[in-house]
Amino acid sequence: MKHMAAYLMLVIGGNASPTADDVSKALSSVGVESDSEALDALISELDGKDLSEVLASGEALLAKFGGGGGGGGGGGGGGGGGAEEEEKEEEEEVEEAPPAVDMFGGGDDAGDY
Repeated sequence: MKHMAAYLMLVIGGNASPTADDVSKALSSVGVESDSEALDALISELDGKDLSEVLASGEALLAKFGGGGGGGGGGGGGGGGGAEEEEKEEEEEVEEAPPAVDMFGGGDDAGDY
């Protein structure tokens, strides 16, 4: 894939027929090593072919696979025919307030200040 991507970028950039050396240089400029055997095979397959025709034939092959339509759209709301979930009522924990004391630490029987 990296070889094909570099090849396509070179074609888009104006090089109508990139060589294996061109593709290797493009890949090495971004720090990617190229596999010479795979690159040579790609160049020999594409040699003398019009790239737009190759892409069109590939697109026709992909159309045979189908695409699945982009996934499901999510289900609509249920019709209510199924069993309803039981709602569990959780008992709320009631926190007990600490006993009230006056500002100076006295109890309830201490009276006024």
